[in-house]
Amino acid sequence: MLTKAPRGTHDILPAEAGEWNYIEGKIRDLCRRYGYEEIRTPMFEHTELFHRSIGEGTDVVDKEMYTFTDRGGRSITLRPENTASAVRAYLENKLYGAQDLVKLFYIGSMFRYDRPQAGRMREFHQFGIEALGSENPAVDAEVILVAMDFLSSLGLQDLSLSLNSVGCPECRATYRKALQDYFRPHLGELCEDCNDRFERAPLRILDCKKDADKPFLVDAPKITDYLCDECKAHFERVQAYLTEAGVAFTLDPRLVRGLDYYTKTAFEIKYPPLGAQSAVAGGGRYDGLIEEIGGKPTPAVGFATGLERVLLALEKQNLLPAANETTDVFVVALGDAAQAPAFKLLRDCRRAGLTANMDYAGRSMKAQMKQANKHHARYALILGEDEVQNGTVQLKNMEKSEQKSVKIEDVMSELVK
Repeated sequence: MLTKAPRGTHDILPAEAGEWNYIEGKIRDLCRRYGYEEIRTPMFEHTELFHRSIGEGTDVVDKEMYTFTDRGGRSITLRPENTASAVRAYLENKLYGAQDLVKLFYIGSMFRYDRPQAGRMREFHQFGIEALGSENPAVDAEVILVAMDFLSSLGLQDLSLSLNSVGCPECRATYRKALQDYFRPHLGELCEDCNDRFERAPLRILDCKKDADKPFLVDAPKITDYLCDECKAHFERVQAYLTEAGVAFTLDPRLVRGLDYYTKTAFEIKYPPLGAQSAVAGGGRYDGLIEEIGGKPTPAVGFATGLERVLLALEKQNLLPAANETTDVFVVALGDAAQAPAFKLLRDCRRAGLTANMDYAGRSMKAQMKQANKHHARYALILGEDEVQNGTVQLKNMEKSEQKSVKIEDVMSELVK
């Protein structure tokens, strides 16, 4: 019986790889212009890192992490997100010593045990950025701009940006109590998960998909009414920077991020044509995370986007570029005597920077020319026994169906010209 890929994983085949390279090229160009440098962290970390950063009682930690014990008896987890890993690398490698504001980006696989669905697999790929070392609200606005510019650069229009502030630990404590007081009479109407969240993380009740339509949620207290003066001023300045930059947004007091480490700014970008699962990017500020992991108190902000969902959006809108399968040169070798000289021609073409291929099955002239057409070859180099003896090669322009004999030592200059 054939062994198949594990459920929730996906082979990226050659026909799709070009689409991924296209998106990654956009990412690298954008991050270069914004001054973000690439970081590549391990795919697995000590489990403790995610317990300390994401937080006990979260769905990610309790239900979705791939955790195992290695041969040394250590608890290891495949990374479910990359912010904690980036922060761990920032501290461990003392990146904070190089400059006040460290700007990083990453592209890579993440792993969560969840129900596979369109645009979200158990192994999924994220692009994200982290800006570590500044509490300036302009940095929040810049991070949001990177996210919006990335999606816009791919041709996606009608993007919807939702914005909120989840406050700091001080003002959030007051809000937490107000939420519990409000939801306590409704506990019998909330789902089992929300009853569990009531004591540990009442803010997450606002983000519950099961209870989203319950009418009493509409009148739940708004966190923006409980922000301290500092958090309120920070949030107003973020809005001012975005407005000045011409970025439209909607204030959403029910927007909370699903991870414990967020503070102040929280945002989400949706692409409505995707339907119910329209979120394509999200992030915010996490000023307490670096200290939680073991560093000094350090402000930070970032975002992440799932590339499978981005690809799905591009596919729905026919925005993916057409595959470029053109080959510069196809070498046709006829007879045993032509095989070695043809192979040398193939090498010479590739060394000259041309895309080149040949037939290795020893087929007929007709079959090899058919293969050249299948490769969308611009030129064919035809080498038979007569050409070997004469030191020549037939150079054929496939588009014009024009062919001429060229000395074998001149063929490369002819092709490059």
